[in-house]
Amino acid sequence: MNELLRRLFFLPEQGSTFATRVDALHFAMLLTTLGVGTGLGLTGLVFLVRYRRRASAEPTPHLIAPVWLEAVFVSVPLALFLLWFALGFRQYVWVESPPPDAMDVYVTAKQWMWKFAYPGGPSAIDTLVVPAGRPVRLLITSRDVIHSFFVPDFRFKRDAVPGRYTEIWFEAPRPGRHQVLCAEYCGLDHSQMRGEVVVLSPADFEAWRASRREGVPVAGESMAERGEHVAASQGCLQCHSVTGVPHIGPTWWGLYGRVEPLVGGGKVLADEAYLTESMMDPLAKVVAGYPPVMPSYHGRLSAGDAGALVEFIKSLRPPRPGPPVAEEPVYVPTGR
Repeated sequence: MNELLRRLFFLPEQGSTFATRVDALHFAMLLTTLGVGTGLGLTGLVFLVRYRRRASAEPTPHLIAPVWLEAVFVSVPLALFLLWFALGFRQYVWVESPPPDAMDVYVTAKQWMWKFAYPGGPSAIDTLVVPAGRPVRLLITSRDVIHSFFVPDFRFKRDAVPGRYTEIWFEAPRPGRHQVLCAEYCGLDHSQMRGEVVVLSPADFEAWRASRREGVPVAGESMAERGEHVAASQGCLQCHSVTGVPHIGPTWWGLYGRVEPLVGGGKVLADEAYLTESMMDPLAKVVAGYPPVMPSYHGRLSAGDAGALVEFIKSLRPPRPGPPVAEEPVYVPTGR
């Protein structure tokens, strides 16, 4: 039934788990509105024939609808709209809450191409390769103007904004190929800004990633290692420590995922969006207890360097304590 409706409404392939949820809501709304519209049209046709005026002098009867009938006319459409809102809001919360085990991929838009970087390596242009059956979180930014990452088969799109990261996640259930388009006019070659999502089986994906790592100029260098070099070259470590000791700025040790109090009240979660914003517009949200002396790195850091810095900060976290290890009892022989 789902496949029949998809073809009937000329929708593209359902390439992600989110697509099936969106289409289910879409089909429910379309079928409900079609049914209600058909019912109203037939009712109007019946009334037109049954209650037509048969003589020019015949008066129109004065009718007063009972209260219960008016309540039905108001409550039934209201209930439908509230149901659609509840279902749509549930889908929104679901797609805005990536699973904790999602694989991160940095997406950088540039006139007129898409660049993809994996925190553990490698990188690619215009082709996003992901494993089937695993959640993937995209951290999207732009180097020049606003773009929009749109995958019709996945039923989602997300803006790529210069100087900040937006995010979206998906899970492709099976291997396949899916077209990527830019849904925001970005220049003369906007229509040519296309890419592709290639979904491989988990084994094929690991083989692809291993083969691409062999061609990395610095063998085994991850984005976090690159971010450490960027932090040193840009002078970030002169104000931020990586050991947990407060300095001119907040320490980077354990910063990612921490809730920080702000000057003037309020709090902020130190996620990818905030860390990137603090690099590009450091005075937008100043952490309480520290002077607003950080300069802006807008135009000084490329999108790749900003993403590498974020990955370096994410790597500076205390190790999780392991399960307690039971000590072996020591038996001391006693004489009799």
